[in-house]
Amino acid sequence: MMIKKAEWVFNLDELDDLAASVAVFLPSSGVVALHGAMGAGKTTLIAALCRHWGVADAVGSPTFSIINEYRAANGRTILHMDWYRLRDAEEALQAGVEDALYSGALCLVEWAEKYPDLLPANTLHLHIEPVNSGLRKVQIQKTPELI
Repeated sequence: MMIKKAEWVFNLDELDDLAASVAVFLPSSGVVALHGAMGAGKTTLIAALCRHWGVADAVGSPTFSIINEYRAANGRTILHMDWYRLRDAEEALQAGVEDALYSGALCLVEWAEKYPDLLPANTLHLHIEPVNSGLRKVQIQKTPELI
């Protein structure tokens, strides 16, 4: 089944249910780029997805470490990246971003729009945005070239 686009509107009380629904659309390996303004809920959604996958470690923003590694209950490696503080693509490469993106792990990348040229062509894009004070909208879309 080829998924081109999926969309949900939810409140924070529904976050764990949303994570279960979104997880169905995510690959077991590859890259998912998360897009959204500061405070939109990218890290919060990643934490909910990791709970869904049975990650036992604490899940937090890798703003300063750039890459956090988690292990799902099924043994799958999940790499959580935050490119917000990276100064340029060269710093990203020195931090090991390219190796991580092509490692075969599931890579969840916050602020991927800073360096789109580093993303593989088959990257899945997840957009999260506030609808109002209590609701968020999440959309998943394949890269335009794949639609």
